[in-house]
Amino acid sequence: MLEQLQKLDNRYSELEGLLASYEVISDKEQYNRYAKELADLRGVVTLYREHRQVLKESEDLKAVLREKHDKEFAELAEKELQDLESRKGTLEDKLKAALKGEDKDLGRDLIVEIRQGTGGDEAGLFAADLYRMYSKYAANKNWTVEFMSGSTTEVGGFKEVVFSVKGKDAYKRLKFESGVHRVQRVPTTEAQGRIHTSTATVAILVEPEEVDLVIEPKDLRIDTYRSSGPGGQHMQKTDSAVRITHIPTGTVVACQDERSQTKNKNKAMRILRARILEAKQEEESKRLSKERKTQIGSGDRSEKIRTYNFPDRRVTDHRINFTSHRLEAVLEGEMDEISDALLKAAEEKKQDE
Repeated sequence: MLEQLQKLDNRYSELEGLLASYEVISDKEQYNRYAKELADLRGVVTLYREHRQVLKESEDLKAVLREKHDKEFAELAEKELQDLESRKGTLEDKLKAALKGEDKDLGRDLIVEIRQGTGGDEAGLFAADLYRMYSKYAANKNWTVEFMSGSTTEVGGFKEVVFSVKGKDAYKRLKFESGVHRVQRVPTTEAQGRIHTSTATVAILVEPEEVDLVIEPKDLRIDTYRSSGPGGQHMQKTDSAVRITHIPTGTVVACQDERSQTKNKNKAMRILRARILEAKQEEESKRLSKERKTQIGSGDRSEKIRTYNFPDRRVTDHRINFTSHRLEAVLEGEMDEISDALLKAAEEKKQDE
């Protein structure tokens, strides 16, 4: 393990030198590629260098203890040595996890997209319920939620809603939410009292950093248009809505919720970057079958992952055969029970490989 870590440390130092060279600085594409590689290595190299420093301090202290000292000094030195050994063990565990391929996106911010699926108006209302559930969960965790874009239905649901989530462990806790969520309940519009099944699709996207993805301005078509605002005194007087098309991939994002064209453009670009990065990662994941084995379920957003059954007041995650009978609490944002079960299953799956 230490030999492998030294190679990574050497590469890190090499990249620092390359990024300071004129040839690389003058080549934007190469510079961004090296900067991303450096950022990916930073975590494990920092741990390795700290481990190396702890080893050195430990060896130096052992050499001191081999000499004769008074009892009080020897006791203090022994205590310090125990602390160093404890730190060494903790660092080695972290390094092993990093080399096993610990998810490098765990600390990242994310963008959540929820779309109405099958079931008409009821599916739109369910999409709104999921948005409320995730928002309350974020509030419970002291995460920050930023509404980015939304398209509402006539009955108060969402055809689509996009929002960002920032905070400690947000991606770690929410990364397994991608897929089809199904609800079984009696709609308020159902006079016969029959149970309907509707769906909504959730996508969890990592919010890219500049070094993750380079988008050339020439590859974008940006259109502005009149936003369909609430009317009256708040009627939009300018073409503040923005639609951005990424020509190479055909990805289209539109934002109109802000009154400022600049703010709508910035939000649309954030969503566009996240969608393009996700598509690239999905392609890569399909090529690397080993990586897909560590996922809970297929990782495909078309996979039916969870059912919210109102008559039985239960929530079932089909990927791990987990059922909670606290439906109301879950929809109020108390999701740790499900999140913990998914994290535990993922860790067990990783250890079985």
